[in-house]
Amino acid sequence: MFVGPFIALSVPRINRLSVSFHCLFQRKSIMGLSVREYARRRGVSHTAVRKAVQTGRIPQEPDGTIDPVKADAAWDAQTDPGRKATTAPKPVIEAPIAPAPKPQRETTPAVPAAAGATFAQARTAHEVAKAQKARIQVDRLKDEVVDRARATALVFKLARQERDAWITWPARVAGQMAAEIGIDPHVMQTLLEAHVHAHLDELAAIEPNFR
Repeated sequence: MFVGPFIALSVPRINRLSVSFHCLFQRKSIMGLSVREYARRRGVSHTAVRKAVQTGRIPQEPDGTIDPVKADAAWDAQTDPGRKATTAPKPVIEAPIAPAPKPQRETTPAVPAAAGATFAQARTAHEVAKAQKARIQVDRLKDEVVDRARATALVFKLARQERDAWITWPARVAGQMAAEIGIDPHVMQTLLEAHVHAHLDELAAIEPNFR
């Protein structure tokens, strides 16, 4: 009694389930590949695929996947055949040339490095020599250039010492000179002092010029 209604009730459910499975199967069948899957299939990096999508070189499905058939057609259509021809032979041309520079790369770096080091050392030595020369010139200027006030004070001090020596000189030599020429020592001293003072007055009129 209950089998009939159960079958009657279950048939619509079975139909709905079959429709759902069919829709899922159709949806699965129309879904494309992810960026990484298409990159592996195409033999390029996923970065190149992303760039191709961003620049519009290949189309992308609404769900974010990539239809490989559409993408391959678009990729091939927008690829320059001449570029393929020029890029393909490069490994063949460069392959025999690549080993040749290797010995040069191993042996030549020492020369530029040594040259650079020598130049740097020479430049440093030059700068040191310039600094030493400038220091010597400064030291010489310090020795040659004196303070004007100190120089004036020193000159006047020496002049005073010389004046005092001249003033005392007649008293020291008057007796000896008087005996040599046979005159009175007092007269000789008086004459010498008069002439010495006159000479010192003439010297006092001279002003030193430090300009």
